[in-house]
Amino acid sequence: MRDEVIITGIGGQGIQLMAKTLALAATRAGLQAMLASDFGGEMRGGPSQASVVVDDQRLRSLPILPAASSVVLMHHKHSEFALSRLVPGGLALVNSSVADPAAIRDADVVAVPALDIARAADAPNAAGFVMLGAYMTLRRLVGVTALGDAMRELVPPYRAQHVAANLRALEAGAGAVFAA
Repeated sequence: MRDEVIITGIGGQGIQLMAKTLALAATRAGLQAMLASDFGGEMRGGPSQASVVVDDQRLRSLPILPAASSVVLMHHKHSEFALSRLVPGGLALVNSSVADPAAIRDADVVAVPALDIARAADAPNAAGFVMLGAYMTLRRLVGVTALGDAMRELVPPYRAQHVAANLRALEAGAGAVFAA
């Protein structure tokens, strides 16, 4: 069981926290996980992406992925790199609130209106966690509870007021694709 995902979007969408949450939850569940991050120097709006590899076997090198089985696309801006590495028929989980899923070819495209779902869950700043909950439901690597526990650990104390909203977003994202 090996899963490679590239999470991409723009700075400020929580890309790096999503990737760290996934990697930590996987390792806590007894899986192997490696994470590589790449982001621009801008505080908001610049390119942000992370690659996470999860496996039940030992991982030996950094996750520099010439090909990936999954892409989580939070925004269409800066998405070319990730989409160019998605294997034919791979999973493209698209935040359809800001990106057009119809523009993606040769993939199993799952559109999730993450901003709308986050707002409905009273978590307007947690669209990334909506997408992470949806991704985990589709891939079944770890449960939403494990993601929530990892997120709680990773959120810095000065952002602790967002933990409850992030948990609601994870659950809402998982429910969005479960119901589909």
